[in-house]
Amino acid sequence: MVLVALLGLVLFLMYNAWQADYVKPQPAAAASAAAAPVQDAKAAAAGATDVSPGVAPSQQHLRVQTDLLLADIPLAGGGLDRVELSGYAVDKKHPDEKLALLDDRGEQRFFLISGIAGTDSPLSSAQTNFTSAQTDYKLADGADTLDVPMEYADPSGYTVRKVYHFKRGSYEIGLTQTLVNKTGKPLQGSAYERFLRSPPVAASGPSFMRTPGGFAGIGFYQQKEAGGSYAYHKTAFKDLDSKPIEQKQNGGWMSLLQHYFVTAIVPAQDQAVTFTASRSSSAAYNGLYQAQALGDLQTVADGAEKAFDSKLYIGPILQGAALEGVAPRFDLIEDYGVLTIVAKPLFTVLKFYHGLTGNWGWSIILLTLSVKLLFFKLSEAQYRSTAKMKKFGPRMQELRERYGEDRERLNKAMMELYKKEGFNPLAGCWPLLVQMPVFFALYWVLNQSVELRQAPFILWMQDLSGPDPFYIMPVLYGISMWSQQRLSGQTATMDPTQQKIMNIMPIFLTGLFLFFPVGLVLYWLVSNLINIGQQQFITRRLAREEARKSGKLDARELKELKKDAAPKPEAKK
Repeated sequence: MVLVALLGLVLFLMYNAWQADYVKPQPAAAASAAAAPVQDAKAAAAGATDVSPGVAPSQQHLRVQTDLLLADIPLAGGGLDRVELSGYAVDKKHPDEKLALLDDRGEQRFFLISGIAGTDSPLSSAQTNFTSAQTDYKLADGADTLDVPMEYADPSGYTVRKVYHFKRGSYEIGLTQTLVNKTGKPLQGSAYERFLRSPPVAASGPSFMRTPGGFAGIGFYQQKEAGGSYAYHKTAFKDLDSKPIEQKQNGGWMSLLQHYFVTAIVPAQDQAVTFTASRSSSAAYNGLYQAQALGDLQTVADGAEKAFDSKLYIGPILQGAALEGVAPRFDLIEDYGVLTIVAKPLFTVLKFYHGLTGNWGWSIILLTLSVKLLFFKLSEAQYRSTAKMKKFGPRMQELRERYGEDRERLNKAMMELYKKEGFNPLAGCWPLLVQMPVFFALYWVLNQSVELRQAPFILWMQDLSGPDPFYIMPVLYGISMWSQQRLSGQTATMDPTQQKIMNIMPIFLTGLFLFFPVGLVLYWLVSNLINIGQQQFITRRLAREEARKSGKLDARELKELKKDAAPKPEAKK
């Protein structure tokens, strides 16, 4: 079983490395033709088609600053070209360089366009030149909201007003697009919001040396029925080439997910809307992925006006109450896969400990200790089984020497030995299997929680989400694993080949953990140290029980054993 597991792990790592090093991504021009009809139809309906030849849009931008965001709004189109998150640095080495979640300046483009589509031509689009009363907007001290208005007056008589609504302490951005009709005839329009972004760039180096990141793709909250039944779907960016999304419904939302962060479009929940996501094939945005919300066509009578309201979320995937109220079930973006039901309570406990200590590193240690205490009885059963297996070591070695290469007779003799002694060699595996879901869930909590991104611990460990710069923690982990193997004697009953593999495992995992976040290595190191302590405690208890059975206990040990075994007062009563 050990050989099969190790072989599977090696093959998996080799396959990932081969995919990263030799399989080239599909060129943008070769995107599936299946995506084109959906994209072209929605682009035409929204009136946000390619940039017209010879049109030179205004280069003026609005600068908007709140306590959490720094936004760049181009007056050409009135979209969002750049949004910096003031509380998140690009990396620990450049704390003053803030992370731009949206950015249309470099090769990796990620931005928002919005407008009002018409029946024959766009009423406002990415090429519409808006005007604004000022170029700098800042959230005033003591103010809770900040509105950024823009306006476009068309020669035909209609006016489009666009207002962004920012709030203190929030990553939500409200957007109101108002159509004022003074053309002398009715106008029909549909408001839309569309995110466009370049395909994600994979981290450099072989895949087995990379820290596992979050899901990169589209998160879509879909209404199935008019009665309010919903479903949440995720589609990786690469899958949009062949499986574009198109869904008409009331309310819902669509998000673009990446490791730690999310951008989302949340239309008015009582309005009909068509969500689409695909690879763009237009000349202006060729190769970019797009996610769009397009409202139903509305008629605005002459002399009347119509406001189209929507909301954006551009920020971190914070846990718990921080996402409540953004949209119905917006907490679904806190995704830990099939282990979500276990992972979320673990994060709640981790956050509780952070409230006590103010340090995520100490919180990880306390959480690890809590998990180990919770499963102490299971660990005790496991160590008891290991101790019994160690006891049979000499006898099993004798059987190996007696039967040599005759595997059939050797296995038969071992089964007879187990049956005679009343011992099940698999008994020690079940407690470990029960604990595995918790361990994997905790792994994903530590890896996916933005709260731990660039979080400091102590000494040289100033970024729990990054690898150890001096490789001290992985080496300590390898030493702890080697020590645990020696103390448990778990290799004593293995054949020579299995022993060699188990001896290599601490070295193999040390090399693998060199590239893992310090927070994850800290969890495994503390877990190993606790295992060693539990193992020593349980082993001494078993030794005393064996000594009592054989009558070799001295008076002090016998007194302590009776004290441990004495029933509680409640039990006596």
